[in-house]
Amino acid sequence: MSSQPSLIDAPVDRRILRRAEVEAKTGFKRAHIYNLMKEGRFPKTMRLGVRAVGWDSVEIDQWITERLKERG
Repeated sequence: MSSQPSLIDAPVDRRILRRAEVEAKTGFKRAHIYNLMKEGRFPKTMRLGVRAVGWDSVEIDQWITERLKERG
């Protein structure tokens, strides 16, 4: 057995991503992200304030990973 930690054992750097970061990570623009959310095909936002929302970084990373697996 390896003494190296696996990705599963590694601590998760969970944070809230704002729209610009989500756009940069996915390559999608605002309208497309919101259309995918409406269709249930993209992680939902969480309310941060009256006019501010964000996404869970882990959910976005998992979503990207799933898209890459589909490409297979």
